[in-house]
Parts: sequence; structure tokens; C-alpha cells
Amino acid sequence: MGRARRGSDAAEPRHPKICASCGRTMEYRARWAANWDAVKYCSDACRRRGVTPIDRELEASIRQTLASRAASSSMCPSEAAKAVGGEEWRELMEPARRAARRLVAAGEVEITQGGRVVDPSTAKGPIRIRRSPASGATMEA
Repeated sequence: MGRARRGSDAAEPRHPKICASCGRTMEYRARWAANWDAVKYCSDACRRRGVTPIDRELEASIRQTLASRAASSSMCPSEAAKAVGGEEWRELMEPARRAARRLVAAGEVEITQGGRVVDPSTAKGPIRIRRSPASGATMEA
């Protein structure tokens, strides 16, 4: 037999959140119980990194690239990294993936693998980015 839970642990499960920096889903954890509503980042690394002007440039680049293509087209995150980083684009690959995850959380895009929509929090390997059907036919930068 187990004990009955008391206090905040007995409350309804808290809704998951999206990390403001990396765009991954954060599940409720007991250590965040006192301030779950104020939690914005999934880790100390994301808290330190935050969202930089380069991150916003990558988001804008994704929006612009998709807006210039047919509604059914997709793009690789490397296209945004190359547009923003030039010769140093490889360093921007993970930031470009983070930007795509944040845009998924905003409902603007979907992340796919093999033509199928995947969970951006768990996707491993090459991904493609395409407009979300819910975002409408046009995207603005």
C-alpha cells in the first residue's frame, strides 16, 4: 500500500512547457514545484544561452526561405545557417535547429523526417522544416 500524497504533490499534473531557448518540451519536475509557472528554461545551459539576436536572425531566415517557396515545400536548417553565418555556417546548425523548434512551438512550422511530422523534442538526425498547415498560406519575416 502506498501513502497518500499531500500538498502540491497531490495536485493535478502540471502541463508541459516549451523551453524558451531550445524549444524542447519540458515536463513538470518536483524541483520546479514552487515556481513552475515562472520556469522558462529546461536547463542551466539554456538559461545562460537564452535567445540571442543570431537566434532571431535564424528564425527570420527560416520564415523568409519558406515564404519564398511553394506552400508544400520544405527546407533544411542548413539553409538558414548558411544565410546567417556565411562561411561559418556549420557553427549555426544546432542554433538553426533550436530556431526551428521554437517556430514549431509557435505553430508556424513543422519538423519532418522522411516526409512525416516528428516531435521536435526527440528528433535525431537530418530534419526538414515546412510551413504548418495551421499557419496559413503566407509567412512574414
